[in-house]
Order: sequence, then C-alpha cells, then structure tokens
Amino acid sequence: MIIQVNGEKYSFEDSITISELLSNLKFDHRKIAIEYNLEILPRSLYESTCIKENDKIEIVHFIGGGMENINDSWEVGGYKFKSRLIIGTGKYQDYIQNKEAAEAAEVELITVAIRRVNLSDPTKPMLVDFLDPKKFVFLPNTAGCYTGEEAVRTLRLAREAGGWNLVKLEVLGDEKTLYPNMPETLKSAELLIKDGFKVMVYCSDDPIQAKILEEIGCSAIMPLGAPIGSGLGIQNPLNIKMIIENSSVPVIVDAGVGTASDAAIAMELGCTAVLINSAIANSRDPVLMAKSMHYAVLAGRASYLAGRMEKKLFGTASTPSDGKI
Repeated sequence: MIIQVNGEKYSFEDSITISELLSNLKFDHRKIAIEYNLEILPRSLYESTCIKENDKIEIVHFIGGGMENINDSWEVGGYKFKSRLIIGTGKYQDYIQNKEAAEAAEVELITVAIRRVNLSDPTKPMLVDFLDPKKFVFLPNTAGCYTGEEAVRTLRLAREAGGWNLVKLEVLGDEKTLYPNMPETLKSAELLIKDGFKVMVYCSDDPIQAKILEEIGCSAIMPLGAPIGSGLGIQNPLNIKMIIENSSVPVIVDAGVGTASDAAIAMELGCTAVLINSAIANSRDPVLMAKSMHYAVLAGRASYLAGRMEKKLFGTASTPSDGKI
C-alpha cells in the first residue's frame, strides 16, 4: 500500500490506522494536527481511521510565528526582498559598527556611495571587507551629486566596479535643504533607464512629479519624508499617501526619519519600504537603534495590513451596556 504523507510517498505492507502511522513516524499525537484527504481529522478518530491506498495525509505542528514568517516579500529591479527596511552606510563610527547595525536591522538591501580609492594607502579598509556583497544587495547611490551629469557618470562607474544595474538616483538642488532638483533628476533618470539601469529615484513629495518618474520607467519612487538628515519625521503624510495610491511601483520613504515611530508611520501609510541612515548612525547606540527600526517597520507593516479602525469625532464605549448592574 502506497500513501502520501506531507508530499512524500510511503509504502506499507498492511493497512494501518492513523495512530499506528504516527507511532511509526515517532510523532506525539498531542503536538500535531492532521489533514486526511483534505479534511481535518479529529484526534478522537486517529485510532479508528484506517489508511487506504493513495490516501493523502498532511501532518503539521506549531512553530514560532509572527510577522517575519508571513510571506510578505516585495520586488524591485528583478530582486526579491523580505526585509522592508533599507539602511545607508554613511556616518558610522567605523565599518565594524556599520556591519553590526546592518545585522541588527536584519536588512538585505544597503545603499553605498561611490568615492575615489585612497592612492596613498591601498591597504586601507574598504566597505566590502565588512559588508559582503554576497550577503547584502548593494544599492549604489549618487549622494552628493548636484547635476544630472555627475549622477549619470557616478552610476556608470558603479556598474563598472560591481556590475550593479539596480541603483538609487539622487540629484540635489542645494546644500542647505538637500531637496531634489527635479528637472535634473528627470533628465538623468531618462538617460539611465535608456542605458539599462533599474532606477530607484529620490524625489520631492509631489504626486505629479512622482507619477511622471514612474511613467518614464523608474523602478521605485522614493519621496522624502523631510529634508535629508533632519530627523523631522513624515512632514506631509497626505502627499505620501497620494503618491502610494497613484503608484504601481514600490514607494519608499527616503530621508527624514528620526526615530522608530517615524518608520512605523511610513509603513502604516502603505509604503513598500523605508530607507534610513542618519537616524541610526547618529543615535547614541546605532546597533540598538537599528534593531528598533527593524521592529518598527514590521509593526507598521502589520498595522497597515490589519487596517486601522475608523476615526470618530466622539467617544464610543468599548464595553457593551447590556447586562450592566
């Protein structure tokens, strides 16, 4: 007699009961549940249920659960990610602290800047000595670029250095606000997309500009929550929400997050992910803050999926009045 247990075939010479099967497989019936030919089988029937040829049985048990075990991945530029937190690699005390923060945050995608090598000391440590490109997906960005020409040149060098096509485009307007220069951003995005890049683009929180960037082929829209490095949090949640509802590509809040509650708010709005650098690197304990951001993103995402209650003008008692003494 051949049967199927959890997708695998098992052979028995004689007919056996469910209880005998569990005994053979050395499972405690108190710790499992059984689906027998697509029907839940009560424990009271384990002794009396005889297994027949070609029967299909599923045996399951409880494991440690939670949001992290939910199949809630997202995709961008041909990559698939489970973590919805992206962190930067600037402003840390050293590469060791950067590595520890990335591990505490449990991220898969990290932004990296392109800078000249140290000609006077070729042995000086490099980021890749601590953050393995095989473990983390590197997202080259154009931090510090103020023209589209600079940005395009930088990312072409990044592709030559590491073969990366998934990139983050950032063209700044001035040194004081670090707001994006949208005309230059648009021009350089078009050039990069024609050149085969998958462009994740830093932009203003303008729903019209965001839609234009999506329509020319950007792989992800990254509106600022507040000025870069300000830690002010999400200043215009209405615009962010409008961008999300009008977009068919990932929307990632980039810049402005100051603490864990800001990250949770971004996720509760429906953002695909959050990119954070200064809030972690500039905290008193970057590794602990990285861990808190990890949990904040999970909590915000779960809250968004659960759906918040309706807002009401007046109070509504949570305890029913029926049967009140």
